[in-house]
Amino acid sequence: MCGIAGEFRFDGQFADAEAVARMTERLSPRGPDGSGVMAQGPVALGHRRLKIIDLSEKAAQPMADPALELSIVFNGCIYNYPELRKELEAKGYSFFSHGDTEVILKAYHAWGADCVKRFHGMFAFAIHDRRDGSVTLVRDRFGIKPLYLAEKGKRIRFASTLQALLAGGDVDTGIDRAALACFMSFHAVVPAPRTILSGVRKLPPATVRRIEADGSSSEHRYWNASYTRREEDNGLSADDWRDRVLEALRLAVRRRMVSDVPVGVLLSGGVDSSLIVGLLAEEGQKDLMTFSIGFEEANGEKGDEFVYSDLIAERFGTDHHKIFVPSADLMTSLPDTIAAQSEPMVSYDNIGFFLLSREVSKHIKVVQSGQGADEVFGGYHWYPPLAGSNDVVADYARVFFDRSRETMGRHLSPEWMADKDEALDFVAAHLMQGGAETPVDRALRLDAEIMLVDDPVKRVDNMTMAWGLEARVPFLDHELVELAARIPPELKLAQGGKGVLKEAARKVVPHEVIDRKKGYFPVPQLKYIQGPYLDMVRDALTSAPARERGLFQRDYLDSLFTDPTAHITPLQGSELWQVALLELWLQTNDI
Repeated sequence: MCGIAGEFRFDGQFADAEAVARMTERLSPRGPDGSGVMAQGPVALGHRRLKIIDLSEKAAQPMADPALELSIVFNGCIYNYPELRKELEAKGYSFFSHGDTEVILKAYHAWGADCVKRFHGMFAFAIHDRRDGSVTLVRDRFGIKPLYLAEKGKRIRFASTLQALLAGGDVDTGIDRAALACFMSFHAVVPAPRTILSGVRKLPPATVRRIEADGSSSEHRYWNASYTRREEDNGLSADDWRDRVLEALRLAVRRRMVSDVPVGVLLSGGVDSSLIVGLLAEEGQKDLMTFSIGFEEANGEKGDEFVYSDLIAERFGTDHHKIFVPSADLMTSLPDTIAAQSEPMVSYDNIGFFLLSREVSKHIKVVQSGQGADEVFGGYHWYPPLAGSNDVVADYARVFFDRSRETMGRHLSPEWMADKDEALDFVAAHLMQGGAETPVDRALRLDAEIMLVDDPVKRVDNMTMAWGLEARVPFLDHELVELAARIPPELKLAQGGKGVLKEAARKVVPHEVIDRKKGYFPVPQLKYIQGPYLDMVRDALTSAPARERGLFQRDYLDSLFTDPTAHITPLQGSELWQVALLELWLQTNDI
């Protein structure tokens, strides 16, 4: 797990190695164990290293293979690299290191860009092929690993974070109105390739982009799950699906144990993380460390779920760590949490993951986490109402969107309004693509391919990597997702959501963590903004930079300041926190 950066020029000039060095240095929290920059003609590559697999310097990056005329910078982990290495050795390839980075290089030489279809893992990488002068950029199937792009003239730069591109300089930092519309409507999700900044884009997940020496490029998506029923599955019972899910999840967890350092678990006490702990225990993992976090209650809403995480820790005998965050500590940590966000993210979970990762990183470098289970197995409350939908686009927007375009017109200043309903148009186009059989299937696909990438997955990457911690997400094993996509929706929606997964979990974990209200990282202070939190957000939204920017209408802000708890979104988020977070993020990044 690392941070990568680079520049590729196609105007006959040398790449700017100094800019790449600045970008690489900005990525230092992601890779505290080593750094390197390599420049050769039009290409410069930078890397920050977190040592997880092959701890020797032979696996340092940027990595070059002179015999193959290939160089690479890579962020992530290929879980099946030992099997791929054996296959490549049988084809005659020899290796100078023992990690997964070199396996990617050899696999690319052997199979071209199609090598990515063989990878089980999370990855973002860039390969420079000196044979033809091309650069190939790749991102994993669910965008677990980020890859941001800034193109200007005859140059393209890439990096693991948006802030690294800013450190390189010469980036258009104007606000993208279409992205702003998505942020305000689509629950702060800005789908790839856009970001909130006009001059920064991101490679979509499951995508290979090849850039030729002359600057021409091509891009293709290499993977999709099919949300349709297969004829050979027609005779499967609910118990059959349960058993298949459990076996696929066992394999996914086992794959993510590959490491030359210990692996722990972020344990919320919910069914997803608890199931991971149980399966790791089944695999015989000894001295498993688990970590939970809690906050002070506010407005009568409890701020921790320790009762459930304690139950799991005791059942499986883990080395359990509980972190309780007083309100004062929460306040002082908010600026650093916002600074760690590659893009503005409004979820209250951000501060939870940030502080939890800070504590975890004092003990270990790798954790497994339960993100993705709700999107893959239908755990959210907005899926059941869609089961009988005759208009999935309108019904999805009704249950998920924070505000309609009409309402947005009363919130955003007129000059910041997009020319059309960007969020609804995007969602409609995605929902109505072929390959999904029912309205619920369509919503699950949208959430797994779009919302998941730019909310929960990005949140976990940003907050863990701020502390040099690698997070692995077994529920996003692509074979598990392919299996789940074929399961009839009614089996997923059963038992209040994730029915088939809950049935699988009953074979592993106590029923008390299964048959309860859905949990999350509760941070009630950011939902019911009062006292010093209200002062903080008011100061940000009435500051000189905010007034000059003029994103929001003054009377709307005044109504938020007067009664924050009266303005809660359909997904139970604070409208005041949403607009304040955007302004705070822009100011934090000097935009």
